[in-house]
Amino acid sequence: MSKLVIVESPAKSKTIEKYLGSNYKVVSSKGHIRDLATTGKFGLGIDIEDNFKPNYIPITGKKKDISALKKMAKESDLVILATDPDREGEAISWHLFDELDLEEDNYERVVFNEITKDVVIESINNPRKIDMELVKSQETRRMLDRIIGFRLSKLMQRKTGGKSAGRVQSVALKLIVDREREILAFVPEEYWTIEADFKDFKASLEKYYGKKVEIHTEVEADEILNKLSKSFKINSVEEKEKMKKPKDPFRTSTLQQMAANRLNFSSSKTMQIAQKLYEGMNIGKETAGLITYMRTDSTRLSDVFVTDTKNYIKGKYGSEYVGSVKVSKEPKGAQDAHEAIRPTSIMRTPESIKEYLSQDEYKLYRLIYIRTLAYLMSNAKTLATTLNLENNGYMFKATGSVLKFDGYLKVYSEYEDSEDIILPDFKNYNSDVIIADKIEKFQHFTKPAPRYTESSLIKEMEALGIGRPSTYATIMKTIKDRGYVTIEDKKFFPTEIGFETTDKLQEFFSGIVNVEYTANMETELDEIAEAKIDNIEVLTKFYDEFAPLIEKAFKEMDKKEPEKTGEVCPECGSDLVLRSGKYGEFVACGNYPSCKYIKKEEKKIESVAKCPKCSHDIVARHTKKGKVFYGCSNFPKCKYATWYEPTGEVCPECKNLLVDKNKTILCEECGYQK
Repeated sequence: MSKLVIVESPAKSKTIEKYLGSNYKVVSSKGHIRDLATTGKFGLGIDIEDNFKPNYIPITGKKKDISALKKMAKESDLVILATDPDREGEAISWHLFDELDLEEDNYERVVFNEITKDVVIESINNPRKIDMELVKSQETRRMLDRIIGFRLSKLMQRKTGGKSAGRVQSVALKLIVDREREILAFVPEEYWTIEADFKDFKASLEKYYGKKVEIHTEVEADEILNKLSKSFKINSVEEKEKMKKPKDPFRTSTLQQMAANRLNFSSSKTMQIAQKLYEGMNIGKETAGLITYMRTDSTRLSDVFVTDTKNYIKGKYGSEYVGSVKVSKEPKGAQDAHEAIRPTSIMRTPESIKEYLSQDEYKLYRLIYIRTLAYLMSNAKTLATTLNLENNGYMFKATGSVLKFDGYLKVYSEYEDSEDIILPDFKNYNSDVIIADKIEKFQHFTKPAPRYTESSLIKEMEALGIGRPSTYATIMKTIKDRGYVTIEDKKFFPTEIGFETTDKLQEFFSGIVNVEYTANMETELDEIAEAKIDNIEVLTKFYDEFAPLIEKAFKEMDKKEPEKTGEVCPECGSDLVLRSGKYGEFVACGNYPSCKYIKKEEKKIESVAKCPKCSHDIVARHTKKGKVFYGCSNFPKCKYATWYEPTGEVCPECKNLLVDKNKTILCEECGYQK
């Protein structure tokens, strides 16, 4: 019996094919095969009047792939749809089912939370059918994003200097803009602190006869200093044993935050590397997925993995390092569709596979491995010490701790945020008086809330319930690529266009482009997936509110005058101006629509590549809408073209050109990734 397994990624297909027998053929759909058309009313590809009926068409360049998949499906006795284990993956499986004309009795749906031989075979042996509730949820999200994105983006392009707007993207931008305005409006207040410096530690002024001390001016600080001597009385020494608990294993948002803070990775880079680790890599004599699925908001771990890891900890570190069973509280809105992000085998230590990984792959794998291992280890124990000192009625305090048992810190100490401050043993001190080396005053000013970084913005979005694990990296990239923010010292600074876009959206869409509305929409999408509410009702309720707002905005929003370039239109003599379109800025006649002149610019790529089909030069070209693509200079005789910039390198497997697709170097022909 011949069986066809369809996955999303070429890399994943190669890994899985090695696990299955000769009866199985594993191929890749190379991601989505269909999307909403850009025809119909407003180019939405959605018939709003007919209960939001979507019009799906093959994605550009995918017709050849679809034809090949159809042929293979007809030649197979069974088609197994094995796309990713989330809503997006479920939707891709449904599109494959529909486009390949599959029947209920000749297909199965399986999911792999990890790409390892045992899990793949177990999943193949336990198939199910497509979950249409998940598909409806994804389809609803896609239609909401299309309606809001297309309509608001067109509005922004026509009325402002903005290039796009989106359901979650614009709320994320609003958080950045609101924070920047808080910072600009912030008036710092002066305050002072006083610190006593002893030989082995420092103590800070806290109270005066039991009342908290607040020092507003240098004069007040000097008055206190004049009342102090260098002799301090040891008022009390308090010791208390405390437990330090390990942090939960990673979910998507916390992995992105930690990788940004510790490894200096952008969220998109983190997800690209994690994707490779998940899909499978050659490690010596075997090929295996090294981590579980990386798009998750769950912190759950499988019972089998927990048992294996506790046995590993006991054998390597001793039974006292084995942690008790932990039940983590899931974050608000967690779907718990699959596990936390963890290594697929605790026996596959970072050092044992380091030689097979790139430097960045090793760093991220090690971070995931250590975090998971530490979570299942015992708590660390510290002896926390508080020293209270008295000086003429003024109370000073010093705190410190001594590590009594390292527990999970045995492996996790380099990633821990705090360090222990060790105080002397005052219980056996031979006097109740201690002499300070010096007592100093320090000036400070209150500070506003800090600007967002990628890490802190993702953390805030998750806390507010906006966006989902699969969307964070895309949102970060979009607001940067659209020119709405700049990055300085890892911090987001909104640009003039970022301010303008946010202000215009708030003027006309404050009831929709806000945290509460977006979070409620995420909840409704979850409820659609759980069959608790009807997706058409959700879409209807949204559109009935959105439609009059967008119509009013197109009529009443003031239009920003385009910037003049200083050039003259060669056709009508009017000024040439900068305009923004879907694919970026371009120069056109300011007398539009009477004159439709657009300045054409073609940039030749200098010595980056030769055409793989005819050896002529590759040149940058523009579509009618201004989007850049790369094609052979020998056109129309040679029709080689790609949307992504060639690197000049040749694929070692099929000899086609390698291209730079969103900072991933790959071959579009065979799926090879560098």
